[in-house]
Amino acid sequence: MPWIQLRLAANEETAEKYSDWLMACGSQAVTFIDAQDTPIYEPLPGDEVIYWNNTVVMGLFDASHDMDKAITYLKSIHPDKEAMQYKLEQLEDKDWEREWMDNFHPMKFGQRLWICPSWRDVPEPDAVNVMLDPGLAFGTGTHPTTALCLTWLDSLDLTDKVVVDFGCGSGILSLAALKLGAKKVIGIDIDPQALQASLANAQRNGVEDRLELFLPKDQPTLKADVVVANILAGPLRELAPVIMGYVAKDGLVALSGILEEQGNELQGIYSQWCTMDPITVQEEWVRLSGVCNR
Repeated sequence: MPWIQLRLAANEETAEKYSDWLMACGSQAVTFIDAQDTPIYEPLPGDEVIYWNNTVVMGLFDASHDMDKAITYLKSIHPDKEAMQYKLEQLEDKDWEREWMDNFHPMKFGQRLWICPSWRDVPEPDAVNVMLDPGLAFGTGTHPTTALCLTWLDSLDLTDKVVVDFGCGSGILSLAALKLGAKKVIGIDIDPQALQASLANAQRNGVEDRLELFLPKDQPTLKADVVVANILAGPLRELAPVIMGYVAKDGLVALSGILEEQGNELQGIYSQWCTMDPITVQEEWVRLSGVCNR
């Protein structure tokens, strides 16, 4: 079925209101996207949703919908109808599920690690293969921050090591560590759905017996050989003592979710505990890593 997409320019204060307006106009679905690629720290479950300062609110309508009537309605309730910024787009009629699946291919990280969707052939059966389908929780390997962490894990000898995946999301880093030889991984995330996704992905890969998952309030006290935290600069800054509390003396740590302009500041913070490696950059994102010397 063909569709029409209506885009409205909004901000963090008006995004939710515009979403309600689009639904009132007959939109079948509403999506929010960031107009300027500004990271936002995921809120705790139950906390207020935070929107970007420059948000695009997109409503999806059946192609037969009377869009002139919808636009007239929106202008009638908009506080400044002359300044209302919108764009109408005709979407090509496609098999959207097939289109979505075609966008995901096996990806190689480092020398031996592959992330493979279940509907694709495994390129190197004798390599370290993690089977992972895109789902509810973030983390499929396509984002530079995830790729940076996967490449780092691939470079390590994780045999018999204990690993903490702080902010585990889909569990992609946990699964990679386990497939690369880790004895045990502890995954921690603020979102219960992330823990569910991590467990399901671990079961799909046959490593669930070596994965332990916790919400922050339940997180255990332990020292790990390796800690990886792929979150964002804000929580990495605020939670630095918590994250480093997991790292054993001479243990390794990797941090990502950091924009390039934030790298030096975070490098300085973690140098209180670690001998830091040179910053690694991929696109506009960076990975910090080091050895705990305390």
